[in-house]
Amino acid sequence: MVDVITYITKKSHKPLILVPVILMILSLLYLGIFGLNQGVDLKGGTLVTLELKEQMSETDVTNTIKSGLGAAEVETSLSGNTATVTISGDVDQAQFEQKFSDKFNILSFKSVGALLSEAAMGQIAYALLFAFVFMAITVFYVFRDPVPSLAIILSAICNLSIAVGSMSLFGIPLSVASVGALLMLIGYGVDTDILLTTRLLKRTDGDLDDRAEGACKTGITLTISALASMVVLFIVVKIFIPSAQVLEDISAVLIMGLISDLLSTWLMNLGILKWHMERGGHN
Repeated sequence: MVDVITYITKKSHKPLILVPVILMILSLLYLGIFGLNQGVDLKGGTLVTLELKEQMSETDVTNTIKSGLGAAEVETSLSGNTATVTISGDVDQAQFEQKFSDKFNILSFKSVGALLSEAAMGQIAYALLFAFVFMAITVFYVFRDPVPSLAIILSAICNLSIAVGSMSLFGIPLSVASVGALLMLIGYGVDTDILLTTRLLKRTDGDLDDRAEGACKTGITLTISALASMVVLFIVVKIFIPSAQVLEDISAVLIMGLISDLLSTWLMNLGILKWHMERGGHN
């Protein structure tokens, strides 16, 4: 890993800026074409946890419920003989039990109303916009230089874009849990960007490459530690607690977001800042 850090910080920082930029563009294109599914807590619906009475695949469970209820959308997550099923619209529990009593035992059954309306989603978008603006103002106030401010904002946008594009790619729905994970991701990403910017612009010990290498070692160690904990959480939930969909969604989003943070901070933001300082910026 030391050789990789040395290559990033001392040998080829300018071309590497393009890597997260290209990934961001591809993520936005994929998101624009295929869109992002909304979770049941956003659009409303019914969540059912079932115990299977006979061996069935996810497709079998989905098709059985879809044909029995005439539901337009049914999603199934299967672990062993336990299935977690999301059904669009309200479903009567007594009717469900009557239709499928020979195939399933109901472990839990709840109807969920839409918690976040379109207006609320608009407010979240405004909150994110203001967060980015105030982050830029704060960074500009601290460093008195517009380039680090713009670099941090661009890095955060890149990080968020790749994470949301990955959600679309892997079928992770936009839900209350995933929105919370994205907000956590913004905060974590800005922390690593501030670490990098402070080391390069405020410190005077050593030359620029040495400060960049030190910041990179510290930041990558922190991110890999957080990434490892999220991977462990995802595996534990997937294997032992398959009904804990909220934890699975949060850990999956954070795994993808932390990987994108490594790219956006240590390839793009580092490259921009070094390029800026080599051209005489922040004197």
